[in-house]
Amino acid sequence: MKKQFLLGLMFLATITAIGQKNELKSVEKALKNDDLTAAKSSIAQAEALIANADDKLKAKLYFLKGKTYAEIAKKQPALDKDAYDIAANSLNELLDFEKKIGKKIYSDDAAPLFNSLIADLRTVAVKQYNLKDYLGAAKNFNRIFVLSSKDTFMLDNAANAAHLAKDYKLALTYYTKLNTLGYTGVATEYSAKNTETDKYETFGTKSQRDLMLKTKKYIEPKDETSESRSISISKNIAYIYGQLGDNEKGLEVIRKARESAPDDYNLLLAEADLQIKIGNRVKFAELMSEAIQKNPNEPVLYFNLGVISSEQNKDEEAKKYYAKAIELKPDYFDAYINLANVYRKGEEGLIEEMNNNLSDFDKYDVLKAKLSDLYKVVLPYYEKAYEIKNDDISIIQTLMGIYENLGMNDKYKPLKGVYDSLRDK
Repeated sequence: MKKQFLLGLMFLATITAIGQKNELKSVEKALKNDDLTAAKSSIAQAEALIANADDKLKAKLYFLKGKTYAEIAKKQPALDKDAYDIAANSLNELLDFEKKIGKKIYSDDAAPLFNSLIADLRTVAVKQYNLKDYLGAAKNFNRIFVLSSKDTFMLDNAANAAHLAKDYKLALTYYTKLNTLGYTGVATEYSAKNTETDKYETFGTKSQRDLMLKTKKYIEPKDETSESRSISISKNIAYIYGQLGDNEKGLEVIRKARESAPDDYNLLLAEADLQIKIGNRVKFAELMSEAIQKNPNEPVLYFNLGVISSEQNKDEEAKKYYAKAIELKPDYFDAYINLANVYRKGEEGLIEEMNNNLSDFDKYDVLKAKLSDLYKVVLPYYEKAYEIKNDDISIIQTLMGIYENLGMNDKYKPLKGVYDSLRDK
């Protein structure tokens, strides 16, 4: 009885193996006839029998599945929207499996298929990127990375495209993976001047470039190393955490990055941005001061310190910072407005005091004179702002109010005409 049972198992295994071979032959036949629907169906049936397959059949299944879905992705994408992913995963499964068993069966056959898939995906991804379909481009750049993990710069492309698409969760996944891999993006570009065109051309490898130099058609070789992307990636990760509402996590990333690059200006600004988002104005001001030491001619840094100083009622400091911002950038619209607003902080108190002394004509006149003096101080700043942006309704209204209070009808009337024409649009 026991022998009969063993024979039964052997018979079942034989039937299963025959079934697998037949299904895989059906896949090959369907691919030869360009019948991708039939090929996909036969792959599914062969997969159902994979458990008892021998190593050669398993390898062949992985290979044919990768080939089938690569063809689907290229010729009939409507047949399966995930065809590229399935093809990439199947081919990687083949490589992992053959590495595990220590035997090459279909790996060499898979190589040109890998290259073809990568070339197709790169063409699609670049086209999508140029058409600003950043999310599609991101996914296809990542698919290239899945197919060829040595091409980490493709994962970098995927992260940047996802960032542009504002799919911050996907971008964070890609950027985090880059950090985990220790990616820096540093690469050496090998070039030489073409003697016929007198232009530099880039070569894939140093040996390729050096070989072309021997032909005498190329001269003046150059080796140029790109800058590290690690700081930029950390900055992007921190920014994304901020967009996702996790500023503390973003700060953690920036602090770690600044430990390795304490003098980096962009990291400093990234930390300042996150500090202001969490409401830490004191630390923000410290970082702005540090930034000014590194870049003393950047007007926005003084503007930011002006904002913080004004919020803390350090008005004289605020005035100096805004004035410095204007000195560095004479058309700094917001700096003129904010500087005027610092001077106007006492306006409400004066108006309230005037209203409380309507019957005391002498005191009222003194207060009104003070208010007029205040308006005369801020008037040049608003007029300059109006020169810079002459279609800003709020500035026009402010100027009209000041002109009216100062009795400057010669300026009020034409400005009122401008206001009416803008309002009616």
